[in-house]
Amino acid sequence: MLRNRVPCAAIASGLALLLGSTALVAVPGVAAAQQIQGGVVQRILVQGNERIEQSTVVSYLPVSPGEQIDSARADLALKALFRTDLFSDVKIDFQNGDLIITVVENPIINRVIFEGNSGLKEDKLRDEVTVRPRGIFTRAKVQGDVSRIVELYRRSGRISATVTPQIIELPQKRVDLIFKIDEGPKSGILSVNFLGNKAFGDNDLRDVVVTEETRWFKFFSNNANYDPDRLEYDKEQLRKHYRNRGYYDFRVSSAVAELAPDKNGFVVTYTLDEGPRYKFGKIAVETELQKLDKDVLVSLVPIRSGGTYQDEAIEQSTDALTFAAGAAGFAFVDVRPRYTPDREKGVVDVTFQVAEGPRVYVDRIDIVGNTQTLDYVIRREMSVVEGDAYNRALVDRSKRQIRSLGFFKEVDITEVPGSAPDRTALQVKVEEQPTGELSFSAGYSSVDQLVLDLGITQRNFRGRGQDVRARVSVGSLRQQLDFSFTEPRFLQRDVSAGVDLYGYRYDLSEFSAYKTTTYGTTLRANFPLSIDSRGAVRYTLRSDDIEIDNALCDPSLGGGFSSALCDQVGTFVTSLIGYGARLDRRNDYLNPTRGFYIDFNQDLAGLGGDVNFVRTDLEAAWFHGFTKDFILSVTGSTGYVLGWAGDSVRINDRYYRGGLTFRGFETAGIGPRESSAFRADALGGKLYAISTVELTVPTFLPEQYGIKAALFSDVGTLGKLDKEDKLYRAGDVDCLNPSIVSPTDPTQTIPNLAVPGTRNTCIRDDLSLRASAGVSVFWKSPMGPIRFDFSRVLAKEDYDKTETFRFSTSTRF
Repeated sequence: MLRNRVPCAAIASGLALLLGSTALVAVPGVAAAQQIQGGVVQRILVQGNERIEQSTVVSYLPVSPGEQIDSARADLALKALFRTDLFSDVKIDFQNGDLIITVVENPIINRVIFEGNSGLKEDKLRDEVTVRPRGIFTRAKVQGDVSRIVELYRRSGRISATVTPQIIELPQKRVDLIFKIDEGPKSGILSVNFLGNKAFGDNDLRDVVVTEETRWFKFFSNNANYDPDRLEYDKEQLRKHYRNRGYYDFRVSSAVAELAPDKNGFVVTYTLDEGPRYKFGKIAVETELQKLDKDVLVSLVPIRSGGTYQDEAIEQSTDALTFAAGAAGFAFVDVRPRYTPDREKGVVDVTFQVAEGPRVYVDRIDIVGNTQTLDYVIRREMSVVEGDAYNRALVDRSKRQIRSLGFFKEVDITEVPGSAPDRTALQVKVEEQPTGELSFSAGYSSVDQLVLDLGITQRNFRGRGQDVRARVSVGSLRQQLDFSFTEPRFLQRDVSAGVDLYGYRYDLSEFSAYKTTTYGTTLRANFPLSIDSRGAVRYTLRSDDIEIDNALCDPSLGGGFSSALCDQVGTFVTSLIGYGARLDRRNDYLNPTRGFYIDFNQDLAGLGGDVNFVRTDLEAAWFHGFTKDFILSVTGSTGYVLGWAGDSVRINDRYYRGGLTFRGFETAGIGPRESSAFRADALGGKLYAISTVELTVPTFLPEQYGIKAALFSDVGTLGKLDKEDKLYRAGDVDCLNPSIVSPTDPTQTIPNLAVPGTRNTCIRDDLSLRASAGVSVFWKSPMGPIRFDFSRVLAKEDYDKTETFRFSTSTRF
């Protein structure tokens, strides 16, 4: 240790400097100031200064040469110099017109050292203290930092921790400051007890409070130690728990922590007064605002007479009434619930008083915390601007819109006093999060095929909110390269515009016997239709080249395929125009716990090009959070594609589902399939419908691990080929019996041609339901978010292809 290498005399001298400076400061200086005789200052002389220039010392004085000096002004000068924290002692004398300032400079801190800390890391201690290397040493600062360190240990459960400061004098008025720490034992919680509880058992209430009993297996928990502040938080949690279950009169009489006789931990006891259980009585709304209909307002209140009393329901009702009044044009509204308990009947009558609040206008909007994102990117998401009337509903909407950008980990909008009583300023505080993403994903199927994706995404390019994406995919099934750019405010209007360029090659010969190479581009725009809805238009021009091995289609070469696949060979140009609309009423666009969205899209191919079809897609989802850990989501999607002008739907324009789109099945694992004695190939379908029910569940692991889980069930179907695709045509080979013995040469075989126009018995197209269930695990690992899907198929056709495990991962920067 450093202190063992320093002589004891140096430590003693340092302790004298640390502990004895009070006497040096107070008594000599004041005494010297009181003995000064009045006169005119001719010169100011500074003595004893080593590092600090004389002009710097003089600049702090309230007197200059030529001015009168007396005891009162000398006392002011003395206090002014001490307030600088630069000096440990100051003396002032006045002789023959000379004002003599004698100073003893405070030392400079060379190093700050922590000894004896094992429970807390040194970085955390350094963040807590105010003294820094190259800073001025003062006794007051050191004493304040000692208190801060002790408080930090107290909050970590070490109630008996002590901190002793030591200094080591060095040449040139420098010192090393050592905080010697005795952490003491960790003060655990031996037991958490409740008195007076009848409605809920002790175990139930232990799940409500944050304080946990210390157990050997809770080595990851930060709440299994004594913290007085945590007890106050527990009292509030208990109050919420009871008042949300009808106990209007509930209160916590006391929360006491007693140290065990052997001082090995605390016994925490909460004394409760539950009171009777109440129900809601009469629910009414009173308002003098003529434009607001009382009956309509009452219908908006999510409370009904006879229901169990809940504080949360009161808060939701207040928010609903505030939002309704804001939507009706009342930016300044004050909603206050008035409670009238009837203890004999066991009911609480609630009357919501809706009144016009004081008129307040937005004076200014300050953006803080954005280190990368430019201010205007955040401001353009605000539904209120400087000069507007303050409207809580619009402020809440602004917060959701800023969060939906996905650029920030935290978004908070608070009110601060404005320039006048009727003015308020809004402070938008954001915390940046990584918006770039270097992604890698891998998927394993039941046939051991691996697909690797490498992509780079920047959703906030140059801090301007622009979205730039590039991806390269290499694997046994596909090779893909695509690039996209999106400008969220095209021509400074609320219109998002972008362009996509892509080229890819899919080798589906193992799944559907064909290979396709595509090059194309898409121009797109997105614009608002209403507050909660947006519209979209797009145009796509692409070229598709489909290949199938000649040996599979030419009967003379022994091919055994029907024209359901072989007729798809060739190069075709698709010219497609599309449009869509989306209604989104989720309470949070990134992590919704309430609300729903509906997404509709339709594309028309045939305005130029070689392909004619109409494709319609619909997707909807609904979210409901029971608690922060239990969130239920129900998602449904369907699509239908239909050829026109005599065209059938080509194989690469059909729907394929499986993998991430239908867990438990391979990519293209469900739907129509052509099966023969030698092959089984997916044909895709014209119609699909899939529904997913997912319930997020707690993992009971510390939140800092970043591990979440969800139970899911996928149910759906895919099928409905064009009629002509399910018939044999001239020259088709019977897929079940592709060859027969030659009637002219029994030693040879020849292709067995099927009867044209008859049903191809090898094509399976059943619109039967498939179903799967399983568990998805999400982990925010140090390398990025990772997802694991474990699936079990509940219903399938015998020709479907299944898988039981899949994972994907990405790394953000």
